[in-house]
Amino acid sequence: MIPLIFLLTMHVVAVKVFKKTSPNGKITVYLGKRDFVDRLDGVCDPVDGVLVVDNDYLKDRRIYGQVMTTFRYGREEDEVMGLKFSKNMVLCKEQVVPPPHNKKSASDLTSIQDKLLKKLDSPNAIPFTFNLPELAPPSVTLQPGEADQGRPLGVEYEMKAFVADNDQDPGHRRSTVSLRIRKVQHAALTRGQKQPSVLVSKGFTLSPGKINLEVTLDRDIYYHGEEMAAKLHITNTSKKSVRNVKVMVIQHCEVTMVNAHFTRTVAHLETREGCPITPGASLTKTFQLRPCASNNKDKRGIALDGHLKDEDVNLASTTMVPGNPNDALGFVVSYSLRVKLNLGTLGGELQADLPFKLVHPGPDEEIADIASKGVVSLAKDRTKYEKQCYAKDADEEENIVFEDFAKLRMSMSDI
Repeated sequence: MIPLIFLLTMHVVAVKVFKKTSPNGKITVYLGKRDFVDRLDGVCDPVDGVLVVDNDYLKDRRIYGQVMTTFRYGREEDEVMGLKFSKNMVLCKEQVVPPPHNKKSASDLTSIQDKLLKKLDSPNAIPFTFNLPELAPPSVTLQPGEADQGRPLGVEYEMKAFVADNDQDPGHRRSTVSLRIRKVQHAALTRGQKQPSVLVSKGFTLSPGKINLEVTLDRDIYYHGEEMAAKLHITNTSKKSVRNVKVMVIQHCEVTMVNAHFTRTVAHLETREGCPITPGASLTKTFQLRPCASNNKDKRGIALDGHLKDEDVNLASTTMVPGNPNDALGFVVSYSLRVKLNLGTLGGELQADLPFKLVHPGPDEEIADIASKGVVSLAKDRTKYEKQCYAKDADEEENIVFEDFAKLRMSMSDI
């Protein structure tokens, strides 16, 4: 349940708007959020904000805005003799200043743009909106090792505003504002009563009978931070014995650019309780696991949901694409529960894999469903409140608090 003290003070919480200024101090960009949500229904949150330019600096200059994604699939320190392990793609670009002839009317403004324009009250405050392509990949960052240097592997997004003579001119660093943003998926999936299961068996050439393993999960869709309940039912009609049981959550990551695939263990449990399971015996037991990023901080190559701040990092969500799954781009992430039975030196192992989805909660009713279980943090409750503050019928412009856009710990582009 949400703490009472939080409920009592919610009405004084201010809405944060992120702000960043170019090195020469002439251009400032305001964004209402850093995370832009793809709901898998063909609609992704637009990258909307307001740009303010110094009046004396404006003159006849042009300012362009763009959203670019960087797909890095190799280490930056290994790039020698012109070899590149990254690909940059400009997803959308347009001229912001002077505004195009089809400038937005007040009715076309988003709620945060409307509030920002009223708050800033400047003739040189110009709203901008960029719509990301439907198949743009979600933000994913692979956790670097201690010896790794340079930019991390993964898919990153950057919104940039810069002064240039034309849309092909890259501009100058002093008159450029770069803000790292994230594209995340909040799947509007309905969690029903479905309990996925798998049954595997193993027989032996020189021995009669076999060992059966049935694995059942309490649901097929989990939210970040939730605990998983895996029920195992083992029956042994062979002459072998089960020595111990291993239960793991495996993160699968496919790199589409180089057609590579690798796996990482993000939760692990091994036990001898109830073992050995001797011939003719059986065992039914439920194991609890909680896959989360905080338990894997030292593991190189773990896929994370972008990397803006340490405190808001989750494991990468399951990648989902509307329509054909083969259309997925970037780093495609999936999860499975893996159970291994150790049958001794001669018996080998019996393994079962059961896929499931790990996602962010979607609609508010799903957030409320797990808030009562203590899964949703106060940060998410605060986000819900901020969304209410953005509503067009809210007229308290003084709610807005400007915060300097945080520099990334592992990125040099925002420095």
